[in-house]
Order: sequence, then C-alpha cells, then structure tokens
Amino acid sequence: MRFPRAWRGRKRSLGRPTPADVGSGLVTGLFSIPEGMAYAAIAGFNPVAGLYAGVVPAIVGSLTARTVLMVTTLTSALALTSQSVLADAGLDPKDAGNVATLTLMAGVVMLLMGVLRLGVVMSFVSNAVMTGFSTGIALQIITGVLKDATGYKPEGDNRLVQLGDWLAHIADWQLAATLVAVATIAVWAATRLVRRLEPVALLVAMVAAAVAVALLGTNVELVGGIAHIPAALPGFSAPDPSAVPHLLGGAVAVALVGLAQAASIGPSVPNPDGSKSSVNGDFAAQGLANLAGGLFQSLPSGGSLSRTGVAVSAGARTRWAGILSGVLLALIVLVCAPLAEHIPMPVIGGLILVVGGELIWGKRHDIRLVLRTSRLSSAAMILTFLATTQLPLQQAIVLGAVLSLLLYCVQAARRARLVALVPDDRGRWHPDDVPKSLPAGRITVLYYDGVGFFAELPAIERTLPPADDAGGAVLILVMRGVPDVPSSTMTRVLRRHAHDLHRSGGRLILAGVEPGLARSLKVAGLDRDLGPGGIVPAGGALFDPLDQALATARAWITAAGSPSRHDPQDGPERPGTPEPQPPDKP
Repeated sequence: MRFPRAWRGRKRSLGRPTPADVGSGLVTGLFSIPEGMAYAAIAGFNPVAGLYAGVVPAIVGSLTARTVLMVTTLTSALALTSQSVLADAGLDPKDAGNVATLTLMAGVVMLLMGVLRLGVVMSFVSNAVMTGFSTGIALQIITGVLKDATGYKPEGDNRLVQLGDWLAHIADWQLAATLVAVATIAVWAATRLVRRLEPVALLVAMVAAAVAVALLGTNVELVGGIAHIPAALPGFSAPDPSAVPHLLGGAVAVALVGLAQAASIGPSVPNPDGSKSSVNGDFAAQGLANLAGGLFQSLPSGGSLSRTGVAVSAGARTRWAGILSGVLLALIVLVCAPLAEHIPMPVIGGLILVVGGELIWGKRHDIRLVLRTSRLSSAAMILTFLATTQLPLQQAIVLGAVLSLLLYCVQAARRARLVALVPDDRGRWHPDDVPKSLPAGRITVLYYDGVGFFAELPAIERTLPPADDAGGAVLILVMRGVPDVPSSTMTRVLRRHAHDLHRSGGRLILAGVEPGLARSLKVAGLDRDLGPGGIVPAGGALFDPLDQALATARAWITAAGSPSRHDPQDGPERPGTPEPQPPDKP
C-alpha cells in the first residue's frame, strides 16, 4: 500500500514543541473533558469513551495529519451518527466490542479514501446540503442535553417535536438543575468578556459552576452517577467480529460525516509553516487515528472544528499542540479522575446548549446566503435539515448526498450553452451569439460549454442552427472539456444533426474531442456518420484541433465544388497577419 506523500519525512518535520504548543495542548486537553464526555453522553454512550477519544486519536491524528493544527477527536455529529448506526443495526451502544468494531471499520473506510485519493468526492457536497445538515446536527445537540440542563426529558418522535414538548412543559423543569445550567451559561458569557480568557471560557464556566454546586450542596445529578472514570490510561478494547456484517453501511456513513467535517478545517486553519494542506492526507490520518483509537476504548473520531479552534485560540504553533493535548489529557485522567466525577450534569448540559447555540448562530450567514441563492438550493437545505432532525443520521447523509448530486446536475444543465466563435481582423476569437441559421457554403464555429448531461441536451439541440438550406455549410462544434463517457442522448443528438446536415448538403465536424470521448464516439459508430476527419481529437496547443478542423472544412467545401464565400481563418492566413490567439472564455 502506498501512503500519501504527506507522511514522508514526518520525523524531519515534527520539530520541537514551543511553549505556546504546551499551553495550547493543556487547554485543549482540559477542554476535552467536558466536551468529550458530554458528546458521548448525549448519544447514549459511556461518557468515558468520549473522554478517551481525546487521547489516542488526538495523538495519532496530529502526528500524521497534513493540516498541521487539526485536532482529531470525537465530535457531536460523529457521536450522534454512531449512535444512530448502532441503533439501526440493533446493537448496544454501551457494548465496548460494538463500539470498537464500528470505530475500526470507519477507520478503514477513511484510510482507503485517503490512499485512493477520493477527497474530491467531498467537493460534490453542496453548501446548501452541508448547511442544512450542520444546522440539524446542532439542533440534535441541543435536544440531546435538555434533560441534563433542566431535569425534564422531552417526548416525541423527532427532534423538532421534542423541542416543542420541552418548551410546552416549562412547569415540569427541575428548579435546581435549571438554575445550575443558567448559572453556568452566565459564567461562560461573563468570562468571554475578558479577552484573554475567551478561549477557555467553557473550561472556566465548568470549573466555577462545579465548585459552586459542591460548596452549596445543590442536589443535582453528577457525572459519577452516569459512569465511573477510572484513574487509568485507556485499555485494550477487542472488536466483535459478529457485528461486522451489521455495520458495513453504517461505517461508511460515520466515515463520511467525519471526513465532511474535517474537509472544512484545512481551508479555515492554514498551516503556520506555510506548507499546503491535503484533504487526502487528512483523510488517511483520520483513518489511522480511528484504527489506533478503536483498539483503546475510543469512539469514532474525526477532525474537530471546535477543538481545533480552541487549540488555535490558545496559541498552537505546530502539530505538537495536538499531540500534547492527548498526552496531557491522559496525565490529567491519571491524576484527577475522581474530581471529574463530581462535575454536575446540568453544568455539562448548559455548556452543550452553548455549543449548539453557537453552531446555529455561526451558520446564520450561510443560511441567509442559501436562501438568497435560489429556491432549489433553499429547498435542498430545508429538506436536509428536516431529514437530519427526523431520520437516522446515516439515512440523512445518503439523502444529502443524493440532493447534492441532483443540485450539481441541475446547475450544470442550466449553465450549459452553445457559443459562436468569431475571429476579428487580428485573428483573435471572440464569443458571439449563435446564428439563427447556417449560411450555405460557409464555415460556422460553435463552442459547446457543458458537460454532456442528458438533462442539458434538449436545450442545446434547440439552440443548434437548423440545417435547412445549408448546402455546402460546415458546422464545427468545439467540444474541449466534455467528459470521456458521453450519455446516449448526446450521441443521438450529434448523429441526428449530422444526418440533417448531410441531407441538406452540409457537414458536421467535432473538434477538440478528449481522447476517451473520441473512443466512445467511435465505438458508437459516430465517426462513420461524420466521415473522414469528422472527429478531431484534443492535443497539442489549445487551438491546434480547431485549426485542423478548419483545414478539413475548407478542403471539404472545395471538393464539394462550393467555394466558401467567407472563411473564419482567411484573415490570419494572409502573410504577416498574426496567428489566432485563444479566445476569451465564453
């Protein structure tokens, strides 16, 4: 197996940690305690598994990631998706063997996508779909901690109904839990007013609220009532082979969620050393992190935008910040595990309400942009949001992928067009409107600006100049950039127009055809319909195929006994006239 170039020479690029990296690692490791445990808890997992997701995955991910400052650990979306996958498979989310199996399988998928350089897949997920998905995930985060924050567990078949039920039963909220959650949020808001404390506002709020609850003796649920936090490093966790057949599709869904989140980190957090990020390198790094973490009690992990943001805000300079966050978290667990058990659940609930609210607030500009873009994009965003709040997440992911593909196809079909290319006196080609007809005995050059989708071809065919009374006319259709595999509709449209021109005494020539597309058209027999020189493959200089097509067209007109009254290349062929230059982009 050949690994991405991002990993070669890793030891030479690791360097030494800076004091800023040590401080950043400490802050990020401490932050992983409430966030990791809360994310695991809201998804129904053992909170300790969320805590351990900040140890081995963070170390391995930071060692191997191409995005230097990216922190690989548990995220809210991954926790909820993993819970949905296990529930759909009928497996217990608190069984360590099931969790290890899912984590390892997701790691294999991530690693393969990185090695096979499939990062380009994420570019097909539209912004509208990702906005709807992210907003739905944020709502899931909020509804998942409503019981912890207020002591009332809302009922309902989906997240929107649960939110409505929670608001309708304010009278049933427990006063003590609600006051603790509100006080935690208030401390967080006050801490953020101090600029130097802003990066650790969540941590300060957690510690202050937990100490206050302990001193006042407030009767609320504690972390220790949910799970015992052992003062030990994560131990070996064996996967359950019998769970593999039930998790094949789910592992792909978990991997795609992690990869989709990580793909947004590279552009947002550039490498301080000036090196370039690599989506494929980051995919493979997350795969390795999950393969290692899955064997040591970790939930599925991926690039965490929130944890990366904390690391950067705390002064991270090199990949050592992420490595140290895992190392220092392990040391904190060894020394201070009993203290973590006394963290009140309403404190974690209040903090996660803050996290979910910030996620939704942070998406407001994207939501506004999508709503202003088009009705189709808005519909896709709303549909993805509703699916995320009402369907299992793995189904919502598939639906989002399908919607993204449909959006891409529709947008590509809408932008497809034909553009006439007309030379000026200096031989430079310029775009122009498509003529209403093909003048007899003359050469017309059109540029096909599209990708060959069957949905765009009816409009393209209507735009083609009719072949009536086109005796001796030659239509040159430039098709540079059209994909290698044409639709059957494209072949039929080209054949039909070639026959129409032939019956009228004219001819069709395709220029700049990519080699793969040329082979496909020849297999379909279109080369016989077009005649000798009818398919001019791309190659050489940009306009060499068009020059060759023009030469073929002139020769054909001369042989047909219908001299051209105007040749687009007459000007450039005169002595001393410059050769034609590439046209402006139609």
